[in-house]
Amino acid sequence: MSYSNKQIARAAIGTNYGITKFTKEMLFDEKMGGTIHMALGNSYPETGGQNKSAIHWDILKDMKKGGEICADGKLFYKNGKFLTG
Repeated sequence: MSYSNKQIARAAIGTNYGITKFTKEMLFDEKMGGTIHMALGNSYPETGGQNKSAIHWDILKDMKKGGEICADGKLFYKNGKFLTG
């Protein structure tokens, strides 16, 4: 078994806009609408993840003030909201 701290365990976009302020509890904050998060290191096998690591480090970014996400050169998320049309 190989252990590495360099692999992405998961990445997600928070979509729960009912959560309006950070709680310092990652399990809530990572779901907040207008945020994105990424976890490095160990993934959860029950979700299909295969990363093995001594760490699981969650990183959260508030995207509501100027954040943008593009895929295939097209902007689809801006200022914490999905673009439509």
